[in-house]
Amino acid sequence: MKFQQSLLDYISTSLITMNETVSIAESVTSGLIQLAFSQMANAKQFYKGGITTFTLPEKVQFLDINQIEVKENSFETQKMADTMAVKVAESFGTDWGIASTGYAASVRNSGFKVYSFCSFSYKGEIVLSKRIELHDKTQALDAQLYYTEFILGCYKSALNQILI
Repeated sequence: MKFQQSLLDYISTSLITMNETVSIAESVTSGLIQLAFSQMANAKQFYKGGITTFTLPEKVQFLDINQIEVKENSFETQKMADTMAVKVAESFGTDWGIASTGYAASVRNSGFKVYSFCSFSYKGEIVLSKRIELHDKTQALDAQLYYTEFILGCYKSALNQILI
């Protein structure tokens, strides 16, 4: 598996230049974003780690997701991604938190749709949130890879906003 090297280099250089750190909370991407960050040059200078929580009980336990609210409002939401991004940054003591949650396959809980939410927190505040929707026939691995590349691109945009 290979990620866009220019994108990885840009993120790495930006974080080193800003002297800032990042941590990642993943669900739907199953560690692929963490894998991408581990491939960046000098990753130990800015990437502090991450957590992959695939089921609701683990999201509740490790990322402060409100189980009652989730069951009332839908299983995967933008608010969940926002909470995950803020909580992972808080837990790891990083400037940035990146989160992904959603569905890589068409299932009943998703209304038979394939979609994901991603969020980026910076110093405790959400700076960018996105919903990504794919065709309901998209294969799960293809969806996860697409989400990962999309999230890396969005993170580059979020970094640009702070750098400007």
